[in-house]
Amino acid sequence: MKATIEYNSRKITVNISDPLDISIPIDVSKKNVNAWYVDDPKIFPEEIDGEIVKVSEGSVVNFNNIHFNPHSHITHTECVGHITEKVHSVNKNLKYFIFLAEVVTVAPESKGKDLVISARQLKTALGNKKRDAIVIRTIPNLTDKKSMSYSNTNPPYLLEEAAIYLREKGIKHLLIDLPSVDKEKDDGELLAHNAFWNTSGKIRMNATITEFIYVPNSVEDGEYLLNLMIAPFENDATPSKPVLYKIIK
Repeated sequence: MKATIEYNSRKITVNISDPLDISIPIDVSKKNVNAWYVDDPKIFPEEIDGEIVKVSEGSVVNFNNIHFNPHSHITHTECVGHITEKVHSVNKNLKYFIFLAEVVTVAPESKGKDLVISARQLKTALGNKKRDAIVIRTIPNLTDKKSMSYSNTNPPYLLEEAAIYLREKGIKHLLIDLPSVDKEKDDGELLAHNAFWNTSGKIRMNATITEFIYVPNSVEDGEYLLNLMIAPFENDATPSKPVLYKIIK
């Protein structure tokens, strides 16, 4: 099934029967991705009047509770409300969901004891391309990214200069396969978050950051149509399901 979308003066054709899902789900049947020093997510049946509401326990339905933190346990999309005193809702500020995106693969560079993504690397990857969104895949790109416990591991992160470059480049939606665009322990500076959302100037309310994606190695670098689907939570962040569609040349 093909669809053609008019984007500015260009017509873009994709095969919507061939989605490339780059989200990481919550799956309590196995080791789940985790960060930020919290317990694992839980999915468990409700108990009403001493009865477990589960078909295998004699109920007519399954009726599960889900306990999780979007920042810790699942692919999630956040808005500037993540770092502002007033908790702005990503559900209210993300009003469009289809974007032109560029998938780039970056090998984080050493900086002291850290691994970082620099502006130079992103400039090389993007060149003069005009995109709404960037999807950053870091290497090595092992499948253990989908079950990694990141707490106290000092994962790679974006330098402030890289976030400034993306903002000035006009990138509104930043997707990355790490638990955060910032250093795990940075004394609360959150330099990349602040720079990308421009909190010291005119705040970019409609810009988003999506963390904990996983881009399979079979997905080539290049231009894609991105469908950034989110769950309708009135919160600074919400679980999301970003899906890429390869553009038919």
